[in-house]
Amino acid sequence: MNTHHEIPSYLTPTEIGPWGDYIEQIERVTPYLGSLSRWVETMKRPKRVLIVDVPIERDNGTITHFEGYRVQHNTSRGPGKGGVRFHQNVTLSEVMALSAWMTIKNAAVNVPFGGAKGGIRVDPKTLSLGELQRMTRRYTSEIGIIIGPNKDIPAPDVNTNEQTMAWMMDTYSMNEGSTSTGVVTGKPISLGGSLGRREATGRGVFVVGAEAANTIGLAIPGARIAVQGFGNVGGVSAKLFAEAGAKVVAVQDHAGTVFHENGLDVSALQAYVTAHGSVAGFPGAEEQMSRDNFWDVQCDIMIPAALEQQITESNAHRIRAKIILEGANGPTTPKADDILHDRGILVVPDVIANAGGVTVSYFEWVQDFSSYFWSEDEINQRLTRLMRDAFNSVRHIAEDKKVSLRTAAFLVGCTRVLQARELRGLYP
Repeated sequence: MNTHHEIPSYLTPTEIGPWGDYIEQIERVTPYLGSLSRWVETMKRPKRVLIVDVPIERDNGTITHFEGYRVQHNTSRGPGKGGVRFHQNVTLSEVMALSAWMTIKNAAVNVPFGGAKGGIRVDPKTLSLGELQRMTRRYTSEIGIIIGPNKDIPAPDVNTNEQTMAWMMDTYSMNEGSTSTGVVTGKPISLGGSLGRREATGRGVFVVGAEAANTIGLAIPGARIAVQGFGNVGGVSAKLFAEAGAKVVAVQDHAGTVFHENGLDVSALQAYVTAHGSVAGFPGAEEQMSRDNFWDVQCDIMIPAALEQQITESNAHRIRAKIILEGANGPTTPKADDILHDRGILVVPDVIANAGGVTVSYFEWVQDFSSYFWSEDEINQRLTRLMRDAFNSVRHIAEDKKVSLRTAAFLVGCTRVLQARELRGLYP
């Protein structure tokens, strides 16, 4: 790695983290970019990085400061788009990488957005609802100088939800002096949210997973599924696979891992998680596994739908799946990618597999601008068609160029972004 060019000076080499994975992915696709490769440095540098102080008054009267970020990686194809996460391990490297993956994802599925991402380093479980609201509003005010319905549109991510988006939309609107529903997506339906948005990422994972299974001759009925992360993405995709006749044999979340040889009752598991906050101790499981043993589960499709850098060179050789379906962003490191490829395991990359969320966010944004809302059936049909088309076009390129699905998706994404960059030129 050419450290002089590829690590921004505000990241020390020890902080390279997920950004390093992203840079390696860009380097792998560069040889296929042809004449556009003269612009490739564009992909290695975020357009804008904002680090903000987020002070709030706690319920007990003390003042606490949190560190917040909003990174706009690229806006050549349209306004920035990407989630906001509240997590105790949020770093600048992570937010930069997530914003860059959003650039690739939006271009790969041909949604007219650039890539952005935000986050606050906080464990939201340590805050009351009032403190959470004050922190969200202060953060929104601090990043308000760079967000907007035509500039950069946040959305929910890890530990953020419809309520978070309602607070963000209200704060931005109050500061602007007029209601601006289109400044965020993933809002409550009553505030201009879209039907089908909450399930969209998980639904997209299922749609793309079914297409991928079809390409290798794997029937979904009876297929064994292992899911890491049982939130909005993992939970919804597990439910859809189960409804299609698959057996969800293992589920892991932040607090536990449950297993059942003949398939877990996904609906009962979701009800249990709602009541207890985790899958740990679920009575309908055959066994409570250790965290590490999850990687040894015999399955057909493994869905990592938690955080980045979960499948690494230390566990990739143990995975017993035919397909890895990336529900999370960046769950597989480049070295693990190579191991899985050599073992003949098909990896369906995040930038295609989990693009359902941003696709329906795009539908929501369009509906907000026109103040005309579609039915849930229309949304799901459009989502399914768009995801299938995106997956199949990437698959054809992968077969044609004899590269992995990830390299093919990055090739499609980078080509679209760099063509826009070239056509727009440099100003001034």
